[in-house]
Amino acid sequence: MLLLAIDTSTRRIGVALGDGNGVHAAFELGGPCDTRPPRHAEEVAPAIDHLARRCGVALTHLSAIAVSIGPGMFTGLRVGVTTAKVLAQALRIPVIPIASLDLLAYPLRHANALVVPVMDARRHEVYYAMYQPVPGGIQRLGDYDLGPVDDVTAELAARGCEALVCGDGALRFRDAFADLERVDLAGPGNAAPSLAALIELAAGRYEREEFCAPADVVPLYLRRSDAEIAWDHRA
Repeated sequence: MLLLAIDTSTRRIGVALGDGNGVHAAFELGGPCDTRPPRHAEEVAPAIDHLARRCGVALTHLSAIAVSIGPGMFTGLRVGVTTAKVLAQALRIPVIPIASLDLLAYPLRHANALVVPVMDARRHEVYYAMYQPVPGGIQRLGDYDLGPVDDVTAELAARGCEALVCGDGALRFRDAFADLERVDLAGPGNAAPSLAALIELAAGRYEREEFCAPADVVPLYLRRSDAEIAWDHRA
C-alpha cells in the first residue's frame, strides 16, 4: 500500500506519502501566520511532483489518494479535491475523502478532555465540531457546524467540562477562549489538519475498502461561496 495525502483546506498546502506504518515524507508550504495570498492552484501539483521525485517514487505505484474535503477555504478545497480526483482518475485508483475537522481532532485523541477543532471561516465565523476521545480513537459528537465564535464559547461554557481547542480559528480568536474556565488552547503546532492523521486514517479505511470512485468525491463546504452570494445580490 502506498498513499498520497493532500490537504489544502487552510492557507497551508500539505502533501505526504505514506502507508499503514505512517508518513514516509511530507512537504508543506505556508501556514496560519502566512500573510501572502494563497497560491494553492499554482503550488499543489509542483509540490506533489517535488515530493515524489525526492522520494524516488513513481505516481503509478500509488494505491489510493487521501484528501481532506473540508470544511475550509473554498478555493483551496476546490484545488485539492480536483487534483485528487483528476490524478486518481488518470491512475485508475480510488480516493479516500476525510473531513478536515477530523484531521485536526485525531492527533489529540489521547487528551483527557473534550477536543474542539475550530477553523477560521472568515466573516467572523468558524467551522467547528466537538469530539470525545474513546479507546483507540476519537468520536465526533454531533454534526460539523458553522457559526460565530460566540456559539462555540457558549457551548463550551454550558458543558463546563475540560476542553482542548485547536485549529487556526482557535489562534485567531484566542481572546474569546481566554476567559473560559477549564478550556486550553492546543497551540500553533495543531493549527492545520494533520498530514500524519490523514495518512493513518486513510490507511485504515483503505484496508477496510472504505474508499470511493473519484467522481463521487465532493468538498464539504457548509455554506455558499462569496461568488455565489454576490451573484444572488446582483440578480
